[in-house]
Amino acid sequence: MELKLTRPICFFDLETTGTNISKDRIVEISILKVFENNNKESYTWKVNPGIPIPKETTAIHGISDEDVVNEPKFDELAPKINQMIKGCDLAGYNSNRFDIPLLAEEMLRVGIDFDLKKVNAVDVQTIFHKKEKRTLEAAYKFYCDKDLTDAHSAEADTNATYEVLKSQLDRYPDLENDTKWLSTYSAHKKFADLAGFIVLNKKDEEVFGFGKHRGKKVEDVLEKEPGYFGWIQNSDFPLYTKKVLTAIKLRKLATK
Repeated sequence: MELKLTRPICFFDLETTGTNISKDRIVEISILKVFENNNKESYTWKVNPGIPIPKETTAIHGISDEDVVNEPKFDELAPKINQMIKGCDLAGYNSNRFDIPLLAEEMLRVGIDFDLKKVNAVDVQTIFHKKEKRTLEAAYKFYCDKDLTDAHSAEADTNATYEVLKSQLDRYPDLENDTKWLSTYSAHKKFADLAGFIVLNKKDEEVFGFGKHRGKKVEDVLEKEPGYFGWIQNSDFPLYTKKVLTAIKLRKLATK
């Protein structure tokens, strides 16, 4: 089953220096752009992260410092990547929890305003886990009857993810072939940011998802404890979380 698209969707996968969204960097990114007529274009870039790649991370994806020493840094690639995904929905494997938040950090770090308010984000892993609860390699074998022989290569993982989603649509008649529906279905919780520090309650109000103010409305906390805003801005929180928090504060000030 081919995807029914109302606008392009970009499947993408990152290989990184680690799993810390705030601190780690991209070392490889692969994007498969699928257009409304199901034509495709794809690009894969190695990236010099500007920081050492730990040996234990190299052991997973096979990319070492020597492999990327002469590759462009992310700020050189960011305009091309941004242009490719602009106006598109996004999809990946565990992308809502990792790839999208980390890509947002890299974009914001180089001064590109990365905003997901109008983007549908389809997480193929979530669909898989809700249906079968396995890894990407197992998903590829289960749905496509193929072996993922080059796992942890960004390009192989990206293409496998695209094939798995199409096979999921074939297998499960209750899945709607609609990007927005799949985005809602594959979401974990309703996050206002990307990392889950600010979440939406049942009334779609922003509340803190961590710490001493967990469950409290962000607007109320910022009004009663103004210093909390400064503490978050000066601490090691993701840039996108800080951006969302600033927008909430400015929105509140505009209503006074």
